[in-house]
Amino acid sequence: MMTPITDLLTPLAEYSAGVKRISLDPAMMATHVSLFTALFVCWQRSGYVSPFNVNRRQLMAFSKVASIATYHKCLRELEAKGYFGYKPSYHPRLGSLVWWMEPKEPYPADRAAVAPACGGALLARLPIGDSER
Repeated sequence: MMTPITDLLTPLAEYSAGVKRISLDPAMMATHVSLFTALFVCWQRSGYVSPFNVNRRQLMAFSKVASIATYHKCLRELEAKGYFGYKPSYHPRLGSLVWWMEPKEPYPADRAAVAPACGGALLARLPIGDSER
């Protein structure tokens, strides 16, 4: 049986909002977006239950993060910004627990506020998402 499209809209909207928030933060890089996407896929595969189990090998493989140090750095930074909660298990089969949270930092209302740190006024005029076109 197929999942109704309305059941998928909320998780996709949450993912979209998370990626948009990451893209507006000058401290976040492509590896952060990639790891966030890998977490979303694991959440999707778990049936959108929270908390959900993840393991490092699976997340690194999906996100294409090759360095364990980079993986841990990005995971720690995303958790510190409040994108998700994380409880490591140190057990290879059980995996760690992850749950989504509201970010600790407010959502930037104006892209111009972060644009200079990203490379100038041109970025302030670039559309992000289809709602701003």
